[in-house]
Amino acid sequence: MKTQTMDLQTDTTLAPTMENLLLELSRYREQSERLRRINLLHQRLAGVLDLPAMIEAYAIWLMEWVDHELIGYNNPARRRMHMFCSYHGPKRRQAIQLAREVLSPVDDAPPPSRADGFHVHRWVFDSPDCYGLLTLLRRGKPLSEQDLEFIDESLLILAEPLKRALEYEDIFSQARRDSLTGLPNRFVFEERIHALIEQARRHGRPLTLAALDLDHFKAVNDSMGHFTGDKVLQQVATTLQAQIRLSDLLVRMGGDEFLLILPDTDMPAACHLAERLCRAVASLNVVTGAGQLGVSIGLAEWQPDLSVSAWLEKADDTLYQAKAGGRARVAIN
Repeated sequence: MKTQTMDLQTDTTLAPTMENLLLELSRYREQSERLRRINLLHQRLAGVLDLPAMIEAYAIWLMEWVDHELIGYNNPARRRMHMFCSYHGPKRRQAIQLAREVLSPVDDAPPPSRADGFHVHRWVFDSPDCYGLLTLLRRGKPLSEQDLEFIDESLLILAEPLKRALEYEDIFSQARRDSLTGLPNRFVFEERIHALIEQARRHGRPLTLAALDLDHFKAVNDSMGHFTGDKVLQQVATTLQAQIRLSDLLVRMGGDEFLLILPDTDMPAACHLAERLCRAVASLNVVTGAGQLGVSIGLAEWQPDLSVSAWLEKADDTLYQAKAGGRARVAIN
C-alpha cells in the first residue's frame, strides 16, 4: 500500500513539472524560430543599398510568414516613394492607387482599416534620421495580433537599412548632379544617351540634340565677379529648365555650356523651343560692357548612321555657326 501511495504522489508531482517543461520547450522553439526569421531579414538587407531593392527584399521576406499584396514606403521630406506589389494589370493599378492615398495623407487622420477590398495597415518611422510611412495591403483575413507583433519587430530591423539606403541615394544623386546649378551632369548624359538613341531607333521617333553656350558670360565674371557669375548660371539653369518637358534632358557640361536632348522632337519643333529658350535667357536682362547675356544654340537631329561622337560634333559645329552669325540665335544642321 505504501508503494502505491508513493507512486501516486510521484505521478501528481511529475505531471505539472512535465507540463511546465513542455511549455518552456514550446516557448524556446517559438523564440528560436522568431530569431531565425529576424536573422534572415538581417541577411536579406545587408547588401542592399537602394530603396526600391530594399522594399522589394523586405516584402519578399515577409511574404513567407504574412500574406500580403503590397508593401509601400513614402518619405515625403525626400520625395521618395516606392512600392512592391504582387499583382499585375488593373488589380496592380488599383492597389498602387490606394497605397498612394494611404501614404500621402492630407491630414493626420488615420488610414481606413479597409478599402477597395483590402485590409489597410500603416506604420510610421518617426525617428529624426529615418522618418517615413510604410503601408501593407492585404486581401482576405485581417492581420492577427501575432502578425502585427511580428511586423512591429521586423520594422525595428528595417529602420536602420532604410536610413542607409536614403543616405546612399543622396550621395549617388550628388555624384550625378552639377553642384552649382543642380542640373544633371556629364555622367548622366553619358549614361542615358545610348538608351535614348536606341529608343528612337526602335520606335522610329525623332531625336534632336541642342548644344547651348551663353553669350558674353565671360564679361559677367570679369566685370561683376565670379560670385555673381555663379548666381547668373543658377538663374539660367532655372530659366532653361522651366521651358522644357520632364522627358527632356538638360545637362550642364561645364562652364557656361549645356546640352539638351529632346526625345520625340523633330527639327521644326526643336527650333521653336530653341527660339523660346533664347528669349527666356534674354529676359533675365543681364547686361555687361560687352553686351547683353544671351544664349546661342546649335541643333542637330539624330540620324541612324550617326555615332554619338559624330552627332555631338554636328551639334557643336552648328553652335559655332550660331555664334559666328551674331550670337543669341539658333542655327540648324
